[in-house]
Amino acid sequence: MSALQTAAKMESDAIKFYREASEKTKNAVGKKMFLSIVEDEKRHLEIINKLINKNEFSASDASAPMKSINTVFESMKNEMLQRAEASSDELEAFKIAMEMEREGKEFYKQSAAGAASDKEKELFNLLASEEEEHYTIFANTYNFLKDSGNWFMWEEKGIVEG
Repeated sequence: MSALQTAAKMESDAIKFYREASEKTKNAVGKKMFLSIVEDEKRHLEIINKLINKNEFSASDASAPMKSINTVFESMKNEMLQRAEASSDELEAFKIAMEMEREGKEFYKQSAAGAASDKEKELFNLLASEEEEHYTIFANTYNFLKDSGNWFMWEEKGIVEG
C-alpha cells in the first residue's frame, strides 16, 4: 500500500470514528467539535483522492481548521459559560482523538520526507500541519470539558486581564 493509499485509509477511519464520537457525545460543544473535524477529514480524503486519481493537488484546496473552531466556540459561548460536564467516555473519545491526530501528524511528516513527488511532499506537509491543528483543537476541547472553570481562566484570561 502506498503512502497516499494509507493516508486515504487513515482519513476514512478518522471520519468514521469522529462521526460515531459525535453521535455518542451528549455535550453540545464536544458534538459540534467532532462534526467540525469530520468536515476537515472529508476534505483531506478528497484532496488525497484527487492526487491519487488525477495527480492534481493545490494548496488552495486546504483550509485553516482553527478558523472554523473559533466560529464553533463563538457560536456556543453561552452554552459554554454554563459549567460543562463530560462523561468519562466522552473524555476518553477526546484522548483517543488526540492520539489519532498525533500519529497522523507523524505519519504525514515521515511520508513527506520520503515522498515520490513534490506534489506529494506538499500535500503531506499540509496534512501534517492540519493534523497538528486538530490535535490542538482536541486538547483544548478536552481541557475545557474536563475543567471548564480553569479553561476559561487560562484560555479567556478573564481573571488575569480583568
